[in-house]
Amino acid sequence: MKAIQASAAAEMRLIGGRLCLDFINTVDGRKSDSPRKESRSIDRRVLGDKLAGYSDLVAWSRHSGIVTATEAECLIKESKRNAGAARKVFDRAIALREAVFRICKAIITGRRPQKVDLETLNDELLRARTHEKLTHVAHGFAWEWVGSEAALDRMLWSIAHSGAELLTTGDLSRLRECCGEECGWLFEDTSKNRSRQWCDMQDCGNLAKVRRYRTRLHSGNKTKR
Repeated sequence: MKAIQASAAAEMRLIGGRLCLDFINTVDGRKSDSPRKESRSIDRRVLGDKLAGYSDLVAWSRHSGIVTATEAECLIKESKRNAGAARKVFDRAIALREAVFRICKAIITGRRPQKVDLETLNDELLRARTHEKLTHVAHGFAWEWVGSEAALDRMLWSIAHSGAELLTTGDLSRLRECCGEECGWLFEDTSKNRSRQWCDMQDCGNLAKVRRYRTRLHSGNKTKR
């Protein structure tokens, strides 16, 4: 599991409040790449993408808790046995991530989501639903995922479900984009007064404070001259 442990995807902060938002946030610096951020493709040389390949996808999935350590080991082994299939799943994962990002961005900016993005999400939902089973639990009933531990796309089932759950049952008025100048991470604002501005106050929030201080200092120096 060394490849997973070494991945930046296994160490990133999970601040979105929803699985699908944390998945969107596997890209840093979307705002610093404004011309491309609404594009159908993504240039990983420009954006800080934590997902460079299938092993990173597994690393993030383990980090976020949607696969177990045993499942992660099984997926890595299977991806080495069937590299072509793993690559196709990875491409689907990136397509799903960017589609959900564009849908969320459209909601935040008051625009209508593109039909093609909803189709991408629906395609993954259809695949996921073939692996859902209703089971009896201690206090009622619940859905659970069924399928082989070696199903290379098993993490996409949970991500697609999370995206659909956000869009159908979430309070979309609480969907936010971090105000950091070069951030662009998305999150669900659960604060009582709906005042959350930053992905993390200790990160983008502090950077904003430093910038404001430097601006005031610079303006003060100009006045003195």
